[in-house]
Amino acid sequence: MKNMLQGILVTVLVATLIAGTVFAALRQDLNIEGNWEGTLNVGAVKLRLVLKVTKAADGSLTAKADSPDQGATDLAVDVVTFKDGALHFEMKRLMASYDGKFNPDSSQFTGEFKQGGGSFPLTLKRVTTPTAYNRPQEPKKPYPYDEEEVSYENKRDNVKLAGALTLPRAKAPFPAVILITGSGPQNRNEELLGHKPFLVLADYLTRQGIAVLRVDDRGVGGSTGSVPNSTSENFAADVMAGIEFLKARKDINAKQIGLIGHSEGGIIAPMVAAQSSEVAFIVLMAGTGLTGEEILYLQGALIAKANGANAETLAKQRAQQERTYAILKKEPDNAVVEKLLREELNKQLAGMTDEERKKAGDPEKAFSVQVKQITAPWFRYFLTYDPRPALRSVKCPVLALNGENDLQVPVNENLREIETALKAGGNKDVTIVRLPKLNHLFQTCETGSPSEYSKIEETIAPVALKTMGDWILKHTTIQK
Repeated sequence: MKNMLQGILVTVLVATLIAGTVFAALRQDLNIEGNWEGTLNVGAVKLRLVLKVTKAADGSLTAKADSPDQGATDLAVDVVTFKDGALHFEMKRLMASYDGKFNPDSSQFTGEFKQGGGSFPLTLKRVTTPTAYNRPQEPKKPYPYDEEEVSYENKRDNVKLAGALTLPRAKAPFPAVILITGSGPQNRNEELLGHKPFLVLADYLTRQGIAVLRVDDRGVGGSTGSVPNSTSENFAADVMAGIEFLKARKDINAKQIGLIGHSEGGIIAPMVAAQSSEVAFIVLMAGTGLTGEEILYLQGALIAKANGANAETLAKQRAQQERTYAILKKEPDNAVVEKLLREELNKQLAGMTDEERKKAGDPEKAFSVQVKQITAPWFRYFLTYDPRPALRSVKCPVLALNGENDLQVPVNENLREIETALKAGGNKDVTIVRLPKLNHLFQTCETGSPSEYSKIEETIAPVALKTMGDWILKHTTIQK
């Protein structure tokens, strides 16, 4: 999902990526102040790292770093040394480190970035200004509508939620939508890989006369709480709090508040609509109709195949997933899960050649990170949650759309199950749309692989924006 499992792992393993206090000079005349940029190839995704080095009054060097593709800025490193041309720095909280050699001829550092047992080549080159992606759909101020910073509380979970509400400059009250992000900690713009999908979507809808509330996820921006320690059920309560917030406003039509959920958000929207008759409509962008376990099998195979995996590799991956998920479903005790998974790891290591072990990096670090991820409350809940019962209880109008090139939430299996469940529950207003050549982010693409996401200039295909906008306008009344 926007990032299920591979997307999830990329977000969790590398999310928040980088930063720190940097190194001393290689030689007296080397001035390393400024920006150093490189790109990490992390599985199916490429992520930029920018080190911003400055010199203090006492001559010591410090730095901060950005991961622009994840919207992470000014993050900091713990330990840094630079001696005899060798740069070393560590980020203990992220279990990450870098070792590189300086090349005076090309003015760059060449080395390895390590995190969670994985090792990734990383060359840091001096740049005057960091590379900026062209994002032609991203709106620029001043907007032809009003934008208001807002905050409210999910009193059930004692969580503060912060976001932005965009309001048309027209006659109130307005119909409104709440945008619900996909998996992993996301800011209000659902920012990832240099794109801001929810900023683009909110801009489009507000220009059509629809108020839009977009919110920072728990633990992100101005919101409190934690995503890994919460579940989709908790996020549904956050959305319910957003509905109550909008209902209390005179400029919002309380009878026309809808939800748009992307990826995991497409799981949460039906959960809320099944509980509350106050939801006027829902839009599912790459929502799921299968259990998390079923999604992860399909997603893992499709993405691995797109990256060149052969049949043997796919079979091994599936077998490992099945063993891991069987343990998770059977054992509620995380300590027991770790013990059993360690036994599995030892069996795998015993059957590996020396060359295979070398390529595997540090299995102990990788093991520790992955155990922590899959035993988190969010993952345990997602693995076994079946969205079909909630879908059967949804009575409001539903638009479910997906890209035919989506490798994270495969289009045919999920739209089929969503439509079947909704109609089995008696819902009479169901619209199912398959959009050709679009990926999980609703970009026009070639293959659908996550490796394309950051390279594509388009943030959301116009056909997707128009499909959603026209459908919502049909189901609401805009004041003239």
